[in-house]
Amino acid sequence: MTTNKKIIIAIDGHSSCGKSTMAKALAAKIGYTYIDSGAMYRAVSFFCLREGLIVDGKLNEPALQKQIQNLHIHFFPNEKGEPNTFLNGENIEAHIRTLSVANEASKVSTLRFVREEMVRQQQEMGKGKGIVMDGRDIGTVVFPQAELKIFVTASAEVRANRRFLELQAKGDNTTFGSVLANVKERDDRDQNRAESPLKKADDAIELDNSYLTPDEQMQWLFVQYEQAINRL
Repeated sequence: MTTNKKIIIAIDGHSSCGKSTMAKALAAKIGYTYIDSGAMYRAVSFFCLREGLIVDGKLNEPALQKQIQNLHIHFFPNEKGEPNTFLNGENIEAHIRTLSVANEASKVSTLRFVREEMVRQQQEMGKGKGIVMDGRDIGTVVFPQAELKIFVTASAEVRANRRFLELQAKGDNTTFGSVLANVKERDDRDQNRAESPLKKADDAIELDNSYLTPDEQMQWLFVQYEQAINRL
């Protein structure tokens, strides 16, 4: 299918649902730009950890607030065409995929001033449409006008196992139990935070991908995209 029409595709859902994987694959298939909003919060988390703004689990919020507008995040493809995350011109992709960075990212993302700056940058990226963005509040806060909204879910155990296998492949020796506990903790924090809590947009289409193969998932996503384009 070829079309000159471009839309915004918002993919929200719980942690470790494979949102980023499906969003990347869909963007590549339809020739859109993929934007990983979660990586943006991980970038802030990484910055805080590297700059010593988190000590004994406590974040120095005033210090971060002074610097947040100086954190410029962009995405550029690597040699394989996959998007890498850059913070102020530095490729930090390899640094932001650890469990510790993910856990702190879930915390910094609850802060109003952090979310406001990240949303501002995200909305700037979407001005020309033709993007696929995944996260927690893309369809509800960042792009409530998105022409296609997907809300992805799966059981906590399935999601934890996916994350556990990813970490094992990277040489991380964490246990399945700790990953499962982290998934449940992040669910609770994401759903109950005061700022932009995780929730399904009223007009979002829900996808439970607990037992779908990647091919089945992509077929389903492409059908939703085609239908959204046809509604224009």
